[in-house]
Amino acid sequence: MKMSFSYAAHGLVLLLTATLLAVSQADTIVVGGSEHWRFGFNYTDWALQHGPFYQNDTLVFKYDPPSDATPPHTVYLLPNLWSFMRCDFSRAQLLANTTQGSGDGFEFVLSNWRPLYFACGEDNGINCKEGMMKFFVVPLRRLQG
Repeated sequence: MKMSFSYAAHGLVLLLTATLLAVSQADTIVVGGSEHWRFGFNYTDWALQHGPFYQNDTLVFKYDPPSDATPPHTVYLLPNLWSFMRCDFSRAQLLANTTQGSGDGFEFVLSNWRPLYFACGEDNGINCKEGMMKFFVVPLRRLQG
């Protein structure tokens, strides 16, 4: 009995390892899906539901340029978890301005294997603080085929 459990356990470990190490192509992912990048959508929940994300995947931020009917949006890369939690943009890097999300959107390739913190910095961070326009990803390494 112990022997068959051992074989089953080893088989399960082998299957999980093969699944985790599977070679696959990089994906292009529209942030927020059909909701795009907008005020009032919970991107942290979205990222948790649509992960994991992998190195060389491309995130696409789509949003309309500002108008009388559309508030402005931007995309910032925050330097650390503390800045992300507080929506502190003092050391953040602007990735996409208020017009770069139009058309096909702004593309960001997840090239680094480290936590990446994204947020909208408009209206002194209110979009981040109250509009839930923030999320983070930790791109996993993927074997290259």
